[in-house]
Amino acid sequence: MLVIFTKFFTDPSFLFALKILYYSLYVLIPGVLVFLVCDLWILYRRAQFFNKQTNVLLEIKLPREIFKSPAAMEFCISNMYNTIGEGNWYEKYWKGQVRASFSMEIVSIDGNVHFFIWTRKGFKGQIEANLYSQYPGIEIFEVPDYTLPFNYDPEVNSFWATEFKLSKPDAFPIKTFVDYGLNKDPKEEYKIDPMTPFIEFLGSLPKGNQVWLQIIVRAHKAEDKDPKSGKLVDLKWERDAQAQIDKIIAGAKGEKDGEGKIIPGTGRQLTEVEKDIISALGRSVSKKGFDVGMRLIYTAPKDVFNFSNLAGIIGGITHYNSNLNGFVPTGGSAERFSNTLLVWKKRSEKKRDAERQEMLDAYKRRAYFYRPYKRSAIFILNTEELATIFHLPGAVSTTPTFSRVESRKAEAPSNIPT
Repeated sequence: MLVIFTKFFTDPSFLFALKILYYSLYVLIPGVLVFLVCDLWILYRRAQFFNKQTNVLLEIKLPREIFKSPAAMEFCISNMYNTIGEGNWYEKYWKGQVRASFSMEIVSIDGNVHFFIWTRKGFKGQIEANLYSQYPGIEIFEVPDYTLPFNYDPEVNSFWATEFKLSKPDAFPIKTFVDYGLNKDPKEEYKIDPMTPFIEFLGSLPKGNQVWLQIIVRAHKAEDKDPKSGKLVDLKWERDAQAQIDKIIAGAKGEKDGEGKIIPGTGRQLTEVEKDIISALGRSVSKKGFDVGMRLIYTAPKDVFNFSNLAGIIGGITHYNSNLNGFVPTGGSAERFSNTLLVWKKRSEKKRDAERQEMLDAYKRRAYFYRPYKRSAIFILNTEELATIFHLPGAVSTTPTFSRVESRKAEAPSNIPT
């Protein structure tokens, strides 16, 4: 054995390779150092950029009746699409700028349900104008951040948190309000709003329970490199949708022989299901897309916290799932949710507390897309899908703890003397 090792280490080929590696270190080490310095510089400048931003939390109070379909909210979300800030390398790498992100939040505190939008202060006027133009009866207030008074203490609070991901590639859509026929402003008695079960459950939670749903979005843009041309393309969404369509069509054309030619008699017509999938994929990528991070927190004092509430909370999110796509907690599918809880119980308590604190901190900062809070569960939804999971429900949602405007405003009569 010693003879074999001696021959290997004295072999001319090994010695030549070792020599190349030795002299390469004079290039590799400075290169690695330059890379690390540049990376730290970007993190430093980006941190400075975030610290300079002034953010506000807007609460939307609903009127007693809303007759608008979720298409009204789709209009508002579509106007959040903004890629300004990362237009060139100087803005992105030297100044540390990033494109704007927004957080749409549905929150239940002691059973009282609230709708919030978190944004940079510079976008406040634009968001208010868009919402008022579509929902004239609402009221919008700049309010204190409801997350700041809360501090996690494992001796006092029970705390559960998760993030969501899509079960299939991003190009496949979830079930949207169009599938429920809500794009036509139907009468209230005929509405089937997929958000209603979630809102009703949040409104039924007893005092002490808090559920926070956070949907963080930023404009999606092509950031992948084409392996052939090297140009920026959208491999994850637009190109993937076309690839999925081509795959379905190719499967219907028939089997190929060794030369790549279609074998006669193996082709067939597209099925109705395949036609529907192709139509859904085309409709999905025809609208503006947003990068999305979605997380949920449930907390309550130890004597109030009820694990059985998790089934209703998760069920309210997975209610949007279809045969094409859907949401699953990052710990596993909805069907394996009980197994996810078992995994949590097996982890060390200290590690779980650290994870909870990190999740809480990221939630408070509304951070998802950038280090040190960058998450892996980032997916793409279009405006139609986002409006499905975040819109202002009408009277079909009857929970008495909804934060609504008490009275309807009207303009003063024109004949009042001045």
